[in-house]
Amino acid sequence: MKRLSMAAAHDFILKKAQADRVDAEILATEERKLTLESFELELSQITQATQGGLGIRVVSGGKTGYASTEEVTEEALDWVYTEAKENAELQSETGGFLPAGQNLGYKDLLSEGLSAPIEEKADAALELEKNLRSDKRMQQVAINRYAETETQVSLSSTQGAKGGYRNGYSALMASFIMREGDSLKQAFDFQLEKDFHVLEPGKTALDMIERVGRQLGASNLKTGRYTAYFEPKAFAQILGLVIYMLSAKSVMEGKSRLADKLGKQVASSLVNLIDDPDLKDGKANQPFDSEGTPTTRIALVENGILKSFFHNSHTAKHLGQANTGHAQRSYKATLGISNTNFFLEPGQGLKPQNGIIITDLMGVHAGANPISGDFSLQAFGLKVNAEATEPVENFVISGNLLDLLTKISGLGDTLEWNPFSGMIGSPMVEVQDLSFAGS
Repeated sequence: MKRLSMAAAHDFILKKAQADRVDAEILATEERKLTLESFELELSQITQATQGGLGIRVVSGGKTGYASTEEVTEEALDWVYTEAKENAELQSETGGFLPAGQNLGYKDLLSEGLSAPIEEKADAALELEKNLRSDKRMQQVAINRYAETETQVSLSSTQGAKGGYRNGYSALMASFIMREGDSLKQAFDFQLEKDFHVLEPGKTALDMIERVGRQLGASNLKTGRYTAYFEPKAFAQILGLVIYMLSAKSVMEGKSRLADKLGKQVASSLVNLIDDPDLKDGKANQPFDSEGTPTTRIALVENGILKSFFHNSHTAKHLGQANTGHAQRSYKATLGISNTNFFLEPGQGLKPQNGIIITDLMGVHAGANPISGDFSLQAFGLKVNAEATEPVENFVISGNLLDLLTKISGLGDTLEWNPFSGMIGSPMVEVQDLSFAGS
C-alpha cells in the first residue's frame, strides 16, 4: 500500500467530507525524539524514534465524532474517515461545529536549532556528567541525559483552515544524589533551551550542584507563619494549578472558583498572568491552535483583575465569550484546552530578607486540590535573615491558591521556565504570612 504525503492525505479526506456534505477537520502530527545517555563517563544509550499520525474530527448535524490512524494510505484514510463519521452518528446532538478557518501558511519556529551533529550532542551529555562527578559530595549520578524533541503539525478543515508549523527544543537533565556527612539529598534537574548551541553543560552542572548542595545539612523548621520567597521553578508548580482554574472547560464543568470572577480582583495588583504563543525564544510557541484559530498574546489576569479564561471555540460559544485560541488535542484525542507559554510577569526585583526561601515542592498533584484551591505541600527551603542563610526541611506549607495570589507582595525580575505541567514561567515570588507546619 502506497503511503501518501501529508498534503495528499489532507486533500483525500477533505474531498470525501465535501462529497458527503459533512464538516471535517484533519490534524496531523509527527514527533521525532533523540536521547543520549551517559554512565560513568561513557555513552551508554542512544535512542531515536519518530512517531505520529492523523486524527479526524467530523461534525454532522451537531454531532461530533473522532478517529485516528498512524497509517497514511488511501485504505487507512478511507477507514478512519468512515470511522469518525460513524462515531458522530452514534453521539447525541450537542451543537457541535467547526470554527471558520483561513489559510494559515507554514511557519518554521525551529530553524537550525537542533542541527548540530550527534557527536556534539553526545559530548554535551558527557561533559555534564564529568562536571557533576567532579564535586566530592556527589554520591551517585543515576541519570545523565541529553534529549531533544522536534514536532511537525499540519491542520486543515472543510471550513477553510489550512496550515502547518515546526517547533522543537533541547535539554540537558540529570538525576543524582549528593552526600555530606549524614546528610543525603536526591534531585532531578534540567536545562531547557530551544537551540542546542545555547546549552552550557559545564555551567548547568555547576548550577545543579549549587542548588542541591545548599540543602545539605538541613535542620528541621519550626512551625509558624513566615514570609515565603518561592524560587521560580517552585512557584511555576503553583501556577500549574492556577491554569486549571483559568480553563473555560473547568468553568463549564462547575470546577473553577474563578467562574464568576471576570472583571473582579482575584490577586495582588502586582500579578499579571500572561499567555504568549509568539514569545521570543518561547519553547511552546505556536501560530495557531488545534482548531486552526490564530493565536495571540493575552492577559488572563491584569494588575490582579481577572480578564479572561482559556477558550477553544466550543467553550467560547457556550459561555458567550471570545475564543482565545487555546484549543488543544493530539491526533488521538478529543478537543481540550491548553496554554502555550504561560507566565507570571516579572517585577522590579526581589531580595529575600527575613523568611523562608522555598526551593522545591513535593507531591503537588497529590497535595493540592485545584477545584477548591486548598493545598498542603511538603517543601524544602532556606531560612534567611539579615545575618545568615541556613537550609531547612521537614515542613509543609498550606493555604488556598486564591488567598496566596492576593498575598503576593514582591516579584523578582528574572523569568525561569518549568516544562513539566505545560510550559510555565515565573520569577521569584514573595508571599506574606504563609502557614508553615514543621517540628
